[in-house]
Amino acid sequence: MDKIAQFVQKSNCNATTVAVFGAIGAAVVAFKALSFFKVLVDVFFRSGVNLKKYGAGRGGWAVITGASDGIGKEFAYQLASKKMNIVLVSRTESKLKALAQEIEEKYSVQTKIFAMDFAKGDDKDYQSLKTLLTPVEVTVLVNNVGTNHEIPTPFEEESDKIVKDIVEININAAMKMTKIIVPGMVSRKNGLIINLGSFAGLVPTPYLSVYSGSKAFLSSWSQAIGAELAPKGVVVQNVNTYFVVSAMSKIRRATMLIPMPKPYVRSVLGQIGVSGGASTPYTSTPFYSHAIANWLIDNVFNRAFWVNQNYNIQVDIRKRALRKREREAAAAAKNQ
Repeated sequence: MDKIAQFVQKSNCNATTVAVFGAIGAAVVAFKALSFFKVLVDVFFRSGVNLKKYGAGRGGWAVITGASDGIGKEFAYQLASKKMNIVLVSRTESKLKALAQEIEEKYSVQTKIFAMDFAKGDDKDYQSLKTLLTPVEVTVLVNNVGTNHEIPTPFEEESDKIVKDIVEININAAMKMTKIIVPGMVSRKNGLIINLGSFAGLVPTPYLSVYSGSKAFLSSWSQAIGAELAPKGVVVQNVNTYFVVSAMSKIRRATMLIPMPKPYVRSVLGQIGVSGGASTPYTSTPFYSHAIANWLIDNVFNRAFWVNQNYNIQVDIRKRALRKREREAAAAAKNQ
C-alpha cells in the first residue's frame, strides 16, 4: 500500500509540474501572440501624431540632411506637401537649388539651402548653418544623411578614409545637427527629431562593422536623449529601417520587404509616436514588412542566430562584389 501511495503521490506531483509548465508555456505563447497582434494594429490601423503639432501649415520649418536624393529628398517632398517650410542640407549645391525651386513652385512653401560635405566635419560649416537657421522656427529635424562601406569588408582590411567618413557622417553629423537645433525646440517646448536608423544597428552585421556600430550608436543615443527631451516637449524617434530602394543601398527594384522611398517615408510621417515593430524606447519600425521582420528578430531564435545569418549574407554579397570588380577590371584592361 505504501508503494501505491508513493506512486500516486509521485504521479500527482508530475501532473502538477506538467500543468505548471504547460500554463507557463501557454502564457508565453499568448504574450507573443498579443505582441504580434499589437504590431499589426500599429502598422495597419493606428495613426501617429499629426504634424500640425510640429508647425505644419503654421510656419514651422523642417531641416533635412542628405536632402538631395533618395529618402531625404522624399522627406522634403512630403513635409512640404504638408505645408512645412524646408531647409535642404546636402553636398551638391546644384541639386539643392533645383530641388528648392521645384518644392517652392509645387507646394507654395519657403525653402532655404545649405551645401556642405558632412564627411569633412568642418566646424565653420556648422557655424554658418547655425547662423542660417537662427531666424527661423525649426520644429522638425530629420537626421537622414548617411554613408556605408563600399562593399562588405573585414574591419582590418577597411580603409581609414571609409572608417572616418562613416563615423563623421553617421554619428558626428547627427549629434552636431541636433546640438544646433534642439535648444530652440526646448525653449519652445515643442519639436520632433527623426533619426534614420537601421536594422544593422538592431543586429550586429559582420563585414559592415563600422556602419553597424554607427547605427547601434544612433539607436542608443536616440533612446538616451529621447528620455532627456521628452519632459521638455521634444519627441525623438529613431526609425528602424531595413532596405529601401536608394543609391546608398544599391537596390533598384522594390519588393514587399524593400519599398520605394515614397511609401516608406509616408509610413514614417504617418506614425510619429507609434512603435510599430520596434520593442526599444523612442524607436519606431513603421513600414509594415519591416515591422514584422523586426518582431521576428526580437521573438524568434536568439541574437547569436541572427548575427550568424548576417555573417552568411554579407560573406555572399562580398564574394559577388569582388567577382564584379574583377570583371570590371578585366574589361577595363581589355579596352586600353
